[in-house]
Amino acid sequence: MPRDGLMTTQQVLARFSAGPASGVFTDGSCYGNPGPGGWGAVRVRDGAILDERHGSHPSTTNNRMELEAMIAGLEMIDPSEAEDVYSDSDLVVRTLNEWAAGWERRGWKRRAGPVKNLDLVQRAWVLAQERPHIRIRWIRAHDGARWNEYADALATAYLRDAV
Repeated sequence: MPRDGLMTTQQVLARFSAGPASGVFTDGSCYGNPGPGGWGAVRVRDGAILDERHGSHPSTTNNRMELEAMIAGLEMIDPSEAEDVYSDSDLVVRTLNEWAAGWERRGWKRRAGPVKNLDLVQRAWVLAQERPHIRIRWIRAHDGARWNEYADALATAYLRDAV
């Protein structure tokens, strides 16, 4: 099932150097949508890895994996710390920065219908609210930012059977 062009974390480190050198970087992946998927998160400071996590699910969606990655990334941060948390999922960034507060006020309902992936949205929202000094920021996918590419390599590890 592995796809061509997927890099290991070591290949990413050897190839990329651009982008922010500090923060938490999260990414999700899905082979098919739905299909088998994975997620990855890495926390770095001044280019040094402080923590990394990844996981996979046999049948899921890309959005669920992006949210799982964000949850793992937020869990790496102590509530008293200030940190930038990056995701290349505009949906995840906008969910936590713009929409979740209103959904919570309306009993976790959207004007257009139910909130998708509500279980993960609520977990991510609680974690974000418990960390008032974080900033959740969007980063362009596959644009050569070293640590976003690294998170992608963690998220796709399930396709390579190795990190």
